[in-house]
Amino acid sequence: MSARLLIKGADIVSMDDSVGNLRGDILIEGDRIAAIAPRLDTPEGARVIDAAGKIAIPGLINAHIHTWQTGLRGIAADWTISEYLRAMHAGLATFFRPEDIYIANLTGALNQLHCGTTTLVDWCHNNPTPAHTDAAIEGLQQSGIRALFLHGSPKPDPKPGQKHFSEVPMPADEVARVRKTKLSSDDALVTMGLAILGPDFGTWEVCEADFKLARDLDMVASMHVTGLGKTPGGFERLDEAGLLADNFNIVHGNTLNDDQLKMLTDRGVSFTVTAEVEMQMSFGRPLTGRLRKLGAPITLGSDIESSMTGDMFTVARMALQAQRFIDSLDAMTATGKGLDRISITCAQALQWITMDAARMAGLDHKIGSLTPGKQADIVLLSAGDPNMFPVVDPVASVMMQAGIANVDTVIVGGNVRKENGKLVADNLKKIYGDLAASSERIVSASRAAMAAH
Repeated sequence: MSARLLIKGADIVSMDDSVGNLRGDILIEGDRIAAIAPRLDTPEGARVIDAAGKIAIPGLINAHIHTWQTGLRGIAADWTISEYLRAMHAGLATFFRPEDIYIANLTGALNQLHCGTTTLVDWCHNNPTPAHTDAAIEGLQQSGIRALFLHGSPKPDPKPGQKHFSEVPMPADEVARVRKTKLSSDDALVTMGLAILGPDFGTWEVCEADFKLARDLDMVASMHVTGLGKTPGGFERLDEAGLLADNFNIVHGNTLNDDQLKMLTDRGVSFTVTAEVEMQMSFGRPLTGRLRKLGAPITLGSDIESSMTGDMFTVARMALQAQRFIDSLDAMTATGKGLDRISITCAQALQWITMDAARMAGLDHKIGSLTPGKQADIVLLSAGDPNMFPVVDPVASVMMQAGIANVDTVIVGGNVRKENGKLVADNLKKIYGDLAASSERIVSASRAAMAAH
């Protein structure tokens, strides 16, 4: 008989219209949700979690994070995009050893669990050797989080005789190796996708090769679009070649014109907004409002661990309020007065970090809502804490009041990863010590190299 866990008496925010929101019980059998109802009998041998005074939500999904930067937190807090590209990719990233990637991904993933995120989309673009890639994957796997590992490529300054990174396609042989070994199963907690250059960072030849590779492997493939425009008209050429499809994802995309945005959303391309970094680094207005006008789904990411918080409550609140502010300013410009009604509801914003994000990662059949039959990825929030109590509207409380301190319990695939506000993990003291030592070595080496030049 599979292990059983019964969550009793929670205020359930299911994100599934067929289930609705209710006060009730959730039965977990093995790795899946078996039943949700106002009251369920306790099966023989089941472990019971008393969730009275707690809100149950689907595990949150961080749709874009560079987890390998966990040991560099705060270093990019005052950087522009040009400073970031120069100091991070051409500088700090070049000093990472495989063990640095491992400990950063492990600690970063544990932090996501601590914050109530059960799934992350790890955009790994500092993997210059197979050993770096394997170490990144091992860090995620050891943490117990669910993750879509996007295999990317590093972006250092080329050495004499080397091609610029924009001229180097995704290494198909290395992708095949990882797919056959480390990430061979689509049913595992950690699965595989691609972090490609796209038209903004790659030549046409590279774009064409990478898009065909993603199509042939039927993998989610994500790319940054920040206005660099390495291949002008690249998306139009990709469309003419029949290569745009719903397995592709664009992060940022603030500079895309209306025709491009409509074409891409019509082809099913998904978009991920990282509002906080976009505002800091002058990317332009986040796409949130324009995507809503097109009826396109929105996903959110925390982006660079070296600058922004990985807490998806804060990420979602920032994106929501930024777009509400933009909408009110636009209304004032057009009519001379503010909006008569709020432009985006809390429920709509919660969708961005649950079901919409699950669809972007190709995992909506498994996660994103509290639905019988889906994986048991569940977060319990303490609604009796001073910043939450009293809860009048659970959805509003989740979006506007909740934070890391309220994350009481985190369950991934039926396994409890955080309980009573504390991570369930071994050797945390050693993990933190290893991350600190890694961080100190990388920063010191980078500064010494800068001083030498």
